[in-house]
Amino acid sequence: MSIKITSFVFLLTFIVNFQAIAKDSPEQKGLKIAKITRKANEGFKGEESSMEMVLIDAYKAKTVRQMKSKVREDGSDGDRSLMVFLNPKDVKGTKMLTHSHKNDDDDQWLFLPSLRRVKRISSRNKSSSFMGSEFSYEDLGSQEIEKYNYKWLKDSKTKKGEALWVLQRIPKKKSGYSKMVMYVSKKKNNPVKIDYYDRKGELLKSAVFSKYKVYKVGKKKLYRASKIHMKNVQTKKQSIFTWKSRKLGIKHKSRDFDKRSLK
Repeated sequence: MSIKITSFVFLLTFIVNFQAIAKDSPEQKGLKIAKITRKANEGFKGEESSMEMVLIDAYKAKTVRQMKSKVREDGSDGDRSLMVFLNPKDVKGTKMLTHSHKNDDDDQWLFLPSLRRVKRISSRNKSSSFMGSEFSYEDLGSQEIEKYNYKWLKDSKTKKGEALWVLQRIPKKKSGYSKMVMYVSKKKNNPVKIDYYDRKGELLKSAVFSKYKVYKVGKKKLYRASKIHMKNVQTKKQSIFTWKSRKLGIKHKSRDFDKRSLK
């Protein structure tokens, strides 16, 4: 009798939860999914990596740049990140520091070694190109969910059968984009593709996230893409970020991300 009662209670609980989810509006469901993905990606503490950025112009000519970066997780607000260019010679020593925020505009600074000067990236320039790439300063800043309105569009699958959520994300404040459409892996809780639409509502560029690797920090398993391929459909230019090595669970000091340390 007790087994039957337990089974009945379990079934009743399942039905109630299913009905609650079914009653969610597309906006409520989109926000819930965004919160699920954030929780799945939290807890990495800090990161160190070496990276390569390849710039490809409309005529397929390539420029290759080597960088290193580090990130410090900050649960109370946004994360802190520092990217340093190692070569070629014309960009060597250039640094970008980002202080992300959940509700306010991110603080971003660029150190230019040729001028020995730290330049602050203003909010009106966040949509401009980062070091000649198809990535903007906005792309490399915070992706905190508080900055966007979400909407679930549909469930889908990749060509290989991987289950996806398709979400629409609209910036709440001034942005270079009118919206983004995200194809998020239900398994990895990370995007496999993001389409970016310009302020006129036309498709501007698409980023494909691939070569995911699994990292463990304590008992937590985290997925991270080792390659992001951004294609600008309007200019036909491309940029590729590739992570050559990456370590998670690193404890960084806060002073490493101080604006004064850029020089």
